Amino acid sequence: MKHFLRVVTQFLVFLYCKCLWRGLKFVVRKFTGRCELQRICYNNKHGARRTLKIESSLRYSKNELLQSALSVHPDKVEKTIDDIMALKKINPDTNPQLGISLQASLFQIVGYRSLVAEVEKLRREPYDCENPHHEEMLMKLWKELRPDTPLTGRISKQWCEIGFQGSDPKTDFRGMGLLGLHNLLYFAEHDKATALQMLHDSLQPKHKQYITELCALHSEMNQTDWQQKNLDKAIGYSFAIVGINITDLAYSLLVSGALKTHLYNVAPEIPSLLHFQQTFCYLMQEFHHFWIEEDPSDIMEFNRVRSKFHRKVLRQLKNPDMALCPHFSASDLHLVNL
Repeated sequence: MKHFLRVVTQFLVFLYCKCLWRGLKFVVRKFTGRCELQRICYNNKHGARRTLKIESSLRYSKNELLQSALSVHPDKVEKTIDDIMALKKINPDTNPQLGISLQASLFQIVGYRSLVAEVEKLRREPYDCENPHHEEMLMKLWKELRPDTPLTGRISKQWCEIGFQGSDPKTDFRGMGLLGLHNLLYFAEHDKATALQMLHDSLQPKHKQYITELCALHSEMNQTDWQQKNLDKAIGYSFAIVGINITDLAYSLLVSGALKTHLYNVAPEIPSLLHFQQTFCYLMQEFHHFWIEEDPSDIMEFNRVRSKFHRKVLRQLKNPDMALCPHFSASDLHLVNL
């Protein structure tokens, strides 16, 4: 019975999409004198609410020109808009704002596709210790996060101090490639105060009784042993490793399309890598607060907390008016309803 009802439901949805909806669109156009794209542009403000509807309208159109508009090169957006206006028999002189609105939304749509390709390229590029540029970025990351502590060697246990798992960070970049390094370095350079505070917090004792315990031990241990003991009893996560994990989370939001809501609201036209990196900074800061609020017993709960945080962000992004504040500094970022 359930299978029968499911089949009937699917048939009715198919009938609605193929026949009734198209008939309804025809009637509405005759009644209003406006095509669907005009109604979308005139009835929705600029941002995700408008662009998502335009994207859907173009994708499900029967016309090849409208379908292909979603994948045009940014340099051909203006010509594509002219072709759409001609196809719909819309006079640009009497509807100047329509062309501007369509162009802005189409730039966002094709720009998002380009951003996905750019991010994917960085993710697929492995860290190469023989590449001077890669090594330079890694050394710069150390200097930004440990400005007063010289690195004793390229292969060193010191890397654990900023949250890598071993003596060579190269192995930790395997999952996200250069994308993880790019994001960590961007965070450390462009919101240094927040990055340093998060690094400091991640190394702090989780429970008050640990502080008394460590203070007693400090007088009996040399500096190296003390630092290692402090790392062992830290708040519960490794800064760099979490950064790479949050890069993976931001990447999954991007490729799934969930991040369209945010990027269409904050990028006036073409979303760029800068917007993606600012999003990463926001997610890092929010995950830090979320981790503290969840108060996990140890690092073994990381996947649970991360999954819960991911679901929280997805819920927020379902609101088409929701965006992350597009400030340059992650310290000023917060979720706002536009």
